[in-house]
Amino acid sequence: MPSKPQGHETRYHKMQKNNCFVCGQNNREGMRLKFILDEPRQTFVCKFRLSKRYTGPPGHAHGGIIASILDDAMGKVNKLHQVVALTREMTVEYLKPVPLHKPLRVEGREIEVRGAKHINAAEILNEKNEVLARSRGIFIAIDPEQMFAKYVER
Repeated sequence: MPSKPQGHETRYHKMQKNNCFVCGQNNREGMRLKFILDEPRQTFVCKFRLSKRYTGPPGHAHGGIIASILDDAMGKVNKLHQVVALTREMTVEYLKPVPLHKPLRVEGREIEVRGAKHINAAEILNEKNEVLARSRGIFIAIDPEQMFAKYVER
């Protein structure tokens, strides 16, 4: 299953450092989640646990943290097309409280692509494969050389 895509770079665009709050290995204050590509399913997957640092309601994750994880999982899916795409819009359904200190999994997958518009979805699941939260997002492919010129390695 594991393929090695990490961070926000693609085969064609290398970033100097990844300081993303969710997946950035260079962000000491971030979550440092590691996503892998499940190639047969064309789905990006990350297994993780949330510490009390991410508390919202007692014993459970803050809704903003849940949204951030879902956004990052959906964003990874754009790598299937070797593009960098930014979130234009996303919706989140909070179905059940997301517990702290328990094994969790997030999965991101593609719904459809129309030109520069990428529509993706993601889910956070517990050990019983129950969906705790899900999202759908629209991402717009950009030219990172123009938008992030000072951060792109040449």
